[in-house]
Amino acid sequence: MLHLKLPTDPRWASVAELSLEYILVDHAWCEQKAATSCISLIIQFSDKEELVNQVTPLVTEEWGHFRTVLLEMEKRGIPLARPRKDEYVNQMLAFHAKGASREQKLLDQLLTCALIEARSCERFRVLSLGMTDPYMREFYHRFMVSEAGHYTLFMNLAEHYLPRERVRKRWEEFLEREKEILATFEPHPHRIH
Repeated sequence: MLHLKLPTDPRWASVAELSLEYILVDHAWCEQKAATSCISLIIQFSDKEELVNQVTPLVTEEWGHFRTVLLEMEKRGIPLARPRKDEYVNQMLAFHAKGASREQKLLDQLLTCALIEARSCERFRVLSLGMTDPYMREFYHRFMVSEAGHYTLFMNLAEHYLPRERVRKRWEEFLEREKEILATFEPHPHRIH
């Protein structure tokens, strides 16, 4: 379903579980950034009624996820550290077409959001299958299901506004670029991306 070109090594879950406090902090910031990205998308493309209608509830959901992770951290006595620079996301943003039309900018932003959600879904799946703690497996299973829905929402919006074949062609380019990016660094035990 996700069509990612480079799967995460399942052993990453065991390593990540040893540093759960760092994973939770990073996860919290990923959810906060997702909410902020959705707000930015709405502001930038406020004339796109379907986008506004679909993405507005997503802002609330992503912020709720941020709060859920914060509550889990609070339970465990883990403070919210400062956010890190997300090299993965920055490199995906750098892949956007330069000097592009507004239509191309919309496509690239929707596909970037879809790809980030797809990768998060894949990583949460790895955690949900590979962690030893049943509570944390279920915790990440719920996030996996949610991220899959977000990925689908962004892909559907792209195909709502642009021809399917154009979306699919650019999506393949994004998938190849993401594979290249991920090949340059190992999955970090403290990071979702």
